[in-house]
Amino acid sequence: MADFKKGIQTFGRSLLLPIAVLAPVGMIMGIANALTQKYLTEKAPWLGNDIVQEVLTSLGTIAQVVFDNIPLLFAMGVAYGMCKRDKGIAVFSSVVGYLTMQMVMNIYLIVTGSLVKDPDLMRAAGQGLVLGVQTVRLEAAGGIIAGLLAAYCCDKWGAIELPLAFAFFGGKKFVAIATFLLMIPLGFVLPIVWGLFTKVLIFISPIFMNDTFGVGLYWMAHRLCIPFGLHHVLASVVRFTEAGGTYMINGQPFVGILPAANEVLFNQGPGSQAWTDYGPKLFGYLGTGQMLTTLFRIPAIGLAMYHTAFKENKQIAKAAILTVVLTAFLGNITEPIEFSFLFIAPGLFILYAGLCGLLAIPLQFLHISIGYIRGTIFDFGIFGLLYDDTNWINLVLLGLVNSVVFYFVFRFVITKWQLETLGREKAMGDRTLLMEKRYDDIAELVIIALGGKENIKNVDNCVSRLRVDLVDNDKVNQDLLKDTGTSGIFFPQAGHIHVVFGPYVEFVRNAVDTHMKK
Repeated sequence: MADFKKGIQTFGRSLLLPIAVLAPVGMIMGIANALTQKYLTEKAPWLGNDIVQEVLTSLGTIAQVVFDNIPLLFAMGVAYGMCKRDKGIAVFSSVVGYLTMQMVMNIYLIVTGSLVKDPDLMRAAGQGLVLGVQTVRLEAAGGIIAGLLAAYCCDKWGAIELPLAFAFFGGKKFVAIATFLLMIPLGFVLPIVWGLFTKVLIFISPIFMNDTFGVGLYWMAHRLCIPFGLHHVLASVVRFTEAGGTYMINGQPFVGILPAANEVLFNQGPGSQAWTDYGPKLFGYLGTGQMLTTLFRIPAIGLAMYHTAFKENKQIAKAAILTVVLTAFLGNITEPIEFSFLFIAPGLFILYAGLCGLLAIPLQFLHISIGYIRGTIFDFGIFGLLYDDTNWINLVLLGLVNSVVFYFVFRFVITKWQLETLGREKAMGDRTLLMEKRYDDIAELVIIALGGKENIKNVDNCVSRLRVDLVDNDKVNQDLLKDTGTSGIFFPQAGHIHVVFGPYVEFVRNAVDTHMKK
């Protein structure tokens, strides 16, 4: 069970790379497409200039190619994240496997007489052109399958020795060959399995897509998944598969929340029937729902922590709290502040998740239509204030209600149960190294605090956490680890530790890798 949980966590982390790419590229595409909308050029005539429009249209087209190839990005990201042996070979093999998959499914459609020749009926039949091949549109799931297969082949056969006559094809070369060969039977089975899988997803989708309380259940589950690193898996399923619903817009079906939201936001625009019918619901599962947390709840929690901090700690606590609040406000990274109380009060975190779900339910009724994915202040400014018919004022009003509730709930719980939140620690760790960005010094401390190189089996990271596989948890010196500037330490299971560094984690991870090789 522990190995299974660890595998799921690793899988969740592997989705971060493609998702991280989609966010800024989506922002560029969103800005470009928004500024070429007719309703906006009518308000700002200078945007209608031919050169300006050509530049914006070109930017949108360039960014669109990334979204058109989301499955391929997932294939490479999953292969990189899941492979333990040679990640580069796994990524290469995932592309080989993904291309093979498309052609095998094309042959399946031809052989079974299922190939739809009318382009207008392709999408309705779940088919489409992928890299020039008409195939079954598995969307992100197809890429994930190719990535998992490539990672498996790399770990299993990356060092295989073949008979002398075939020795040239052994080792790393065999990984891509094995991925190709195994994908052939898998590609014939996938269309059958996918048909059944689609029916199951459609059956369970009403749970999270319920028009009354679905968005609340989704955001509660999303928060509860964060400690285990599974929130990315949940988000990906709802955004890119039938679990997020299928939406008919101008006679075309769009599978999943994100493709439908892109169509409504960038192609249909405010004033369209699709904007009225689908906008508020779709965006509630994306930027609008996340903005409640990043722009209102997290700042309120931070204020409650500051007001309840010990007087002698307030000055130090203010800097730490402001940092984690701005990290969420500007970058949509909420884990640092969430982990700061998850470790010391799991019950408070569960209450927090429940409140996130409960106070998100009004999104279903307030007709708020603000994109995009990240839910930062930039999203609010671009997709809330610049777009028409967003009802952004309703988000602000609901957000203020959230702020008040979260502030008083956290202030009451912290003081009632004397929780050691930021500023209330009996002995706060020294954050000097982190604030001064002395990553080499931090890395040395991390390695020593974790019991030395001999106690460290593997080092990885996600958006905000250093994730380390250990030989023995008991060898960890938590007091020394606090002096690295971490905002949280978490032992999710035996032989594994999470150390929270927020947006600095990538630099800390690189420094740790360097020192581990010395």
